[in-house]
Amino acid sequence: MNLKTFPGGVHPHDNKHYSKNSPIREISIPEKVVIPLSQHIGAPANPIVKVGDEVLTGQVIAEAGGFVSIPQHATISGKVTKIDIFPSPVGTSQMAIEITGDGKDTWVPLADDADVLFLSAEEMKQRIKDAGICGMGGAGFPTIVKLSPPEDKPIDTVILNGVECEPYLTSDYRLMLERSEDIISGLKVIMKVLGAKNGYIGIEANKPDVIELMQKLTKKESDIRIVGLKLRYPQGAEKQLIYAATKRRVPNRGGLPMAVGVVVQNVGTAVAVYEAVRYKKPLIERVIAVTGSVVARPSNLKARIGTSFATLVEFCGGTTGPIGKIVSGGPMMGFAVPNLEPPMIKGSSGLILLNPKEAHILQEKTCLRCGRCVDVCPMNLFPSLIAQAVKVQDYDTADKAGMTDCMKCGSCAYVCPAHIRLVQWIDTGKIKLAEIQRNKK
Repeated sequence: MNLKTFPGGVHPHDNKHYSKNSPIREISIPEKVVIPLSQHIGAPANPIVKVGDEVLTGQVIAEAGGFVSIPQHATISGKVTKIDIFPSPVGTSQMAIEITGDGKDTWVPLADDADVLFLSAEEMKQRIKDAGICGMGGAGFPTIVKLSPPEDKPIDTVILNGVECEPYLTSDYRLMLERSEDIISGLKVIMKVLGAKNGYIGIEANKPDVIELMQKLTKKESDIRIVGLKLRYPQGAEKQLIYAATKRRVPNRGGLPMAVGVVVQNVGTAVAVYEAVRYKKPLIERVIAVTGSVVARPSNLKARIGTSFATLVEFCGGTTGPIGKIVSGGPMMGFAVPNLEPPMIKGSSGLILLNPKEAHILQEKTCLRCGRCVDVCPMNLFPSLIAQAVKVQDYDTADKAGMTDCMKCGSCAYVCPAHIRLVQWIDTGKIKLAEIQRNKK
């Protein structure tokens, strides 16, 4: 296969050996779940239940707070016991709904429309909207918004992201091996909703078994192609994946994939879309990789949204030594959290436990002006220049240098011999610039 890629990027050790050979295991239904009202980009959902209410699995407990928002559902049956501020897996605290289970797991009524492609595009969209689906690769963009482009932005191509280029993460890999047909069915649904004629599934070369399987299953599909990709991080980022698969360039300065007629969805999102359209099943569970050097039995777990990290680790046999760092998501773009109290959410692709040696923090030194950060930046930015401007509070220069185009992939910091925390400096600049712009209004 002719492997494709994008300019820039790095190739960190993938550390996928911990959990890649672990088949998906379904975890026991938790006694208690915590459902954050904001598991997605956009406005938080608004609660429609109160403390003391009895709820069923799959029942709507919070309505979308606007167009760029999604509803939230009960992931177990039981009683609402608290609506309050809870720790979240993105390192902050936010409003969430706590449900204590009744041990019955009684569901709302579902359906089974086996011939899903006979449904109209509008019916499909409504089921996807009702299911509360957002991007499951980590970003959490509401799926219904991606599937509702403006009329002047026709979509001709859908790309499923099966890259999973972040080190350690293996949940998408196992999903592609074990639920490949559902992924393809989800892609067909998305293509019908958008009226797209071309479908791609992008998969990195370190997953040859998945590439072979997907090629076999799509052999007779004239409108679906499997794209093999070189090992390079961040290959799974939207703009980079689009370029690798189609050679189309999404504009910088806030440009979106729809500008070049493309929509990108994660393979996990495709499964959720298929289940929503066929069964009217809301997004109440997902596969998450619980992995790292101190996890007793690194695993890929199918678990209910709202299950605590502590419960996931316990199901994997606990830990084998002291924990130096807990990472929610991948090690490059994930979030460090202080403990295992937070719940997994719809965008939780992984939970990584590192030992103290692996978590050692290196001290920043003076920039050597070596240019390595420039060489690897997939967005063609000058990270060291932007970071230096932020340090002296020159946010105008940082903005003109493309600060807002940074996607926080961490490639620059990974190669920096001076160990400068480039991502953190650039992110600080974004926050400060946003404050300045709000104060001007």
